[in-house]
Amino acid sequence: MPLIPGPALYPDSCFLIPIVTLSPDRVLQAAWGAWVLSWLAAALWSTRTEQRPPRQHERRYRLITALGALLLFGMHPAWPSLDVQFWRPSGDAAWAIVVLAICGFAFTWWARIALGRLWSGTVTRKAGHIIVTTGPYALVRHPIYTGLLVAVVATALMSGTVLPYFGAAVFAIGLVIKARLEEQFLRSELGEDNYRNYARRVPMLVPFVRRP
Repeated sequence: MPLIPGPALYPDSCFLIPIVTLSPDRVLQAAWGAWVLSWLAAALWSTRTEQRPPRQHERRYRLITALGALLLFGMHPAWPSLDVQFWRPSGDAAWAIVVLAICGFAFTWWARIALGRLWSGTVTRKAGHIIVTTGPYALVRHPIYTGLLVAVVATALMSGTVLPYFGAAVFAIGLVIKARLEEQFLRSELGEDNYRNYARRVPMLVPFVRRP
């Protein structure tokens, strides 16, 4: 009986399928890309804005978070003396960092779904605005910022260089400034007592950590 040619006889034949190796860095980049695109698309799922603070009040946190993002993702001039790599995660440690970032993105989406059409990318009061206290909002008052900070810290850890760590810290400062502005605005719009009672029960950004 004649032999039928196949991949066992011809290992270099067209039967071989190239294997694409996914590195933790590439998966983390893809996760960021997927999150950004989905977040932009979800911006259409929002009700109309009725009130917002003066735009000049938002300039500070926007500039600070933008600077932090530039440093975090390496979009800055070359500073060899500062951008020194002091460690490089590999193997299980690198994949654990990827999982941490994806958990952060998932937490932001949990919060986004809980907010529904009340979400806004800026500090605003939407039509029919209420204080959401369910889901992740029972854990922290700003779960979107919490999840985003987790992903930012994971990205800095993956880089292992000084500037992304500094960028993550600057980004965190910008989000804290935005959170404080948002709370001040919502207190005036939704009632001081209502928001104060919520703030007493639920921490701002870190679950289970309350100010004395």
